[in-house]
Amino acid sequence: MHIPTILTQAVLSLTLLSSHSFVSAVHVQRRATVCNGHAELCERGYGNVTFVGAHNSYAVGINNLATNQDYDVTQQLNDGIRMLQMQAHNLNGVIQLCHTTCSLYNGGTLTDYLKKVKTWLDANPDDVVSLLIVNSDNLPPAQYDTAFKDAGLDTQSFVPDAPSLPQGAWPTLGSLIDSGKRVVTFLSTTADYNAVPYLIDEFTNIWETAFDVTDPNFDCNVNRTSGDPSTQMFLINHFLDKLFGGIAALPAPDKDSANVTNAASGFGSLGQHVQTCAAQHGRNPNFLLVDFYEFGGGSVFEVAATANGVTYNPTTPIASPLPDTPSTPNKGDNQDSAGFRIAIGTSLAVVAGLFLGLSFVA
Repeated sequence: MHIPTILTQAVLSLTLLSSHSFVSAVHVQRRATVCNGHAELCERGYGNVTFVGAHNSYAVGINNLATNQDYDVTQQLNDGIRMLQMQAHNLNGVIQLCHTTCSLYNGGTLTDYLKKVKTWLDANPDDVVSLLIVNSDNLPPAQYDTAFKDAGLDTQSFVPDAPSLPQGAWPTLGSLIDSGKRVVTFLSTTADYNAVPYLIDEFTNIWETAFDVTDPNFDCNVNRTSGDPSTQMFLINHFLDKLFGGIAALPAPDKDSANVTNAASGFGSLGQHVQTCAAQHGRNPNFLLVDFYEFGGGSVFEVAATANGVTYNPTTPIASPLPDTPSTPNKGDNQDSAGFRIAIGTSLAVVAGLFLGLSFVA
């Protein structure tokens, strides 16, 4: 009899079994139980969740026509923003986040911005964040890949199974969190799945409504897509502009109306827009892109929570609105001082833009 051999095999079997049980236990312990603030969302597919997004999230400031937010990206994330939209431009070989042109508003480098997102994600391990990059200068994916690697976000970025996925085929929030791939990035142009697979083509996966809207009667019609809107996720651009500049009218954010635009109900509100789109398309929008998100006291997050079938009950109040400082018109001026939002540092660029026919593109 070979008792030592039999004993050795038995010990090895028990060891392997114990190891397997231990690994399984560790895996179970690491499963997300709260996802983006709600346990109910952990088993919900990414394509079946509604997220609030910050339009031009890098364009921060007051008394400036070229800004769309009052608070920086860290505060936006703290308050509940889960999609960060940005415009990327090439400035001397460096990707900068600029509004229309870098001479009008320059929000700094993409790398520095992504480092802030990385810091926040590291401190908030139970959240999935989406990035939407408007590739204004059609830069190649490899250039973005460098910025993501410099910020350390490449290893946290989700890679889909295919270049485009139907709305119902995306993984659950819980599985994204468990895998550590909690950043979902969409690129408006030049995405190449074979080159940088985590930079996902926007318009084959998402369709959008119109932007630069000056009529508060927001519609839900398909405005931009490169795919089948019936199976894609969709984004509503719910930010109101008004025209500045007289004859050469320039659309710019209508901050004076932000409380109404961001409201949970009423004409021109985000709540009404979502309800209209849900009725028209048979499902809720996936992304709600807004300006000055804190106006309304959290109403934009309440709208998203309602769409998701959960309760909006923040543990801490969100940031307070920062109204622009009214200017004092000269005698005889007929400008609305409360709405005349222009910073000294950008005034000349705005005037130049008027003559050159520039607009504040989304």
